[in-house]
Amino acid sequence: MLHLRRYLVAGLLFWLPIWITLLLVNFVLEVMDKSLALLPVHYQPENLFGVHIPGFSILIALVLLFLTGMLVTNFLGKRLVHFWDTLVAKIPLIRSVYSAIKQVLQTVFSSDGYAFRKVLLIEYPRRGIWSIAFLTGKGLKAAVEETGEDLITVFVPTTPNPTSGFLIMVPASEARVLDMNVDAALKFVISLGVVQGKAAVNESV
Repeated sequence: MLHLRRYLVAGLLFWLPIWITLLLVNFVLEVMDKSLALLPVHYQPENLFGVHIPGFSILIALVLLFLTGMLVTNFLGKRLVHFWDTLVAKIPLIRSVYSAIKQVLQTVFSSDGYAFRKVLLIEYPRRGIWSIAFLTGKGLKAAVEETGEDLITVFVPTTPNPTSGFLIMVPASEARVLDMNVDAALKFVISLGVVQGKAAVNESV
């Protein structure tokens, strides 16, 4: 019975990740393919090529992103983006959401920024309890002036869904930098601590 159980578990561990991955990929492909329904009927891939091409929408999305990137990085494109940002800034409520999302994305994808570049170990929610956190930026200026401390802003993810969590500010001196990449830290959080990568602790941020 022990051998039977071991073989069944080994088989499950082999096929389950493959099955879940295929389900996720298939879901993404279906969502992207349905987005092609927004195109005029004559320009939809089935009518252009006479056959359904799974995932063709992803290729279109990549081409669109590439062409958009080329456009917005030249002089004329920058002027158009500035005009669009100015227009959105005049719309109540929308301007707050749009500007916040844009600033977050610019910070995360910036090559010279340090948001989500470091994995930290902090005492949270109380002394003596340690939590994984991600460095997102410097502390709020008003908070730094009020406390007189060198604060940093960190994101503490929840388990097993790391897309939700808590945004807190802690003194930089109380955060320890883990010699651990973000991917390994996310695996640790998602797996409820089962998957543990090697990590060394540095004392300062």
